[in-house]
Amino acid sequence: MQHLEILNQLLTEFYDKMSSWELSVVKETGYSLAQVHTIEVLGCHGPMRMKELADKLGITTGTLTVQVDKLVSANLVERLPHPEDRRSIVVDLTEQGQKIHRHHNQLHLELVKDLTRNIEGRDITQFVNTLKKINSEF
Repeated sequence: MQHLEILNQLLTEFYDKMSSWELSVVKETGYSLAQVHTIEVLGCHGPMRMKELADKLGITTGTLTVQVDKLVSANLVERLPHPEDRRSIVVDLTEQGQKIHRHHNQLHLELVKDLTRNIEGRDITQFVNTLKKINSEF
């Protein structure tokens, strides 16, 4: 089997396992996967305009508006005036949203720690660099 075929199978298997893990973790929160992903992006990148957030999530601003409305109603996200552009608003996490992000992020860190416990430091560095290159292609 060629390297690309093997890589394809491994990436698909990893994606399926990661998705299954993510769904099981998110299910416990009572929020949807899309809502938690929105919280995750805001928690990692800070306040941002709707268009920027939609781009990071890979969804349309219309779809994002529905998610943000639900998150605002749940007091997890708030819309704020943009600090430099009066015509624009930014979306940011509330204290409760930050709490959810910290908890979810900790679960991710624990998973990564478990998954990489048998990988040496230089191999992790190489893996990180490879993932950065792959992610930049999206």
